[in-house]
Amino acid sequence: MQLSDFDYHLPKQLIAQSGFEPRDNSKLMIVNDKVEQVRFYNIVDYLNKGDVVVLNDSKVIPARIIGKKETGGKVEVLIIRKINKDYECLVKGKNIKEGTKLFFKNVSGAVKNKKGFKYLIGFDKEINLQSMGEMPTPPYIKEKLLDQSRYNTVYARNNGSIAAPTAGLHFTKKLIKQIEDKGVRIAYITLHVGPGTFLPVRTEKIEEHKMEEEYFKIDKENAEIINNAKRIVNVGTTVVRALESSCVNGKITSNEGWTDLFIYPGYKFKSRINYLLTNFHLPKSTLFLLVCAFAGKERIFKAYKNAIQNSYRFYSFGDAMMIKRGIHSADRRLSF
Repeated sequence: MQLSDFDYHLPKQLIAQSGFEPRDNSKLMIVNDKVEQVRFYNIVDYLNKGDVVVLNDSKVIPARIIGKKETGGKVEVLIIRKINKDYECLVKGKNIKEGTKLFFKNVSGAVKNKKGFKYLIGFDKEINLQSMGEMPTPPYIKEKLLDQSRYNTVYARNNGSIAAPTAGLHFTKKLIKQIEDKGVRIAYITLHVGPGTFLPVRTEKIEEHKMEEEYFKIDKENAEIINNAKRIVNVGTTVVRALESSCVNGKITSNEGWTDLFIYPGYKFKSRINYLLTNFHLPKSTLFLLVCAFAGKERIFKAYKNAIQNSYRFYSFGDAMMIKRGIHSADRRLSF
């Protein structure tokens, strides 16, 4: 399967630079037996008593720190995770190699080794990201993030992500209450978004790409809520990957660990996911491939074409779509 088959052209002006306000007033495309275009708060009308909406409660941490090398050259470090006393990082800068010394606000460090695109850095003291870090917004967002909380969901509570599970950014606390008041249950899982979610696919042959591992956790209580649902609505591709990584004989099990699951067209889903709520993703990305696997490539390309024609906002701060799973035979009947 060729990566170039999952490319599309997006006008730059449709790349959202900031979150829509209020959050739940963003656009929502419903891709079911027919296509409807509504506002996100209308999602309540598409949910029924007994449904379960599954949310990823991971919280983005201010994991980006800016510093300098000994030579004075600028360096940008994205903290992925702590390994013993050192930190696994992504580093942006020139001539960064083993032994390179780095200097930041109130702390310094040195590169211990490099493996692939990841660096292991040892620092001379504990890093306090809350005081020295910045929110790690994607490179296509050029505007400065004035409100740091805007890059987190309103229900985020477990620190650990270096990018937002963006499908959840549209929810407000009021909207969640309206959903619950309708008899819909909310289940929470955790998947900390790391490089596995946002790094580009660098192999033309899709099957040769390897996902980076990401930590996830599903507890017993929430696994039972999901298993007892009439319909399951997953909010975000991260939730899909967590549930698929914890599914045994069609049931979600309580589980904690690391997943490198890569979902692309041809993947056979194990869990009983009925709908996927997600944003509009970058072409040729693992996220776009997952959505095509879930709903069918032809349906998704038609939906994206529709979104572009109707000036939907794309990517992290963009609008959303709610897709019914696997109506592949209905592709030709969809009216766009």
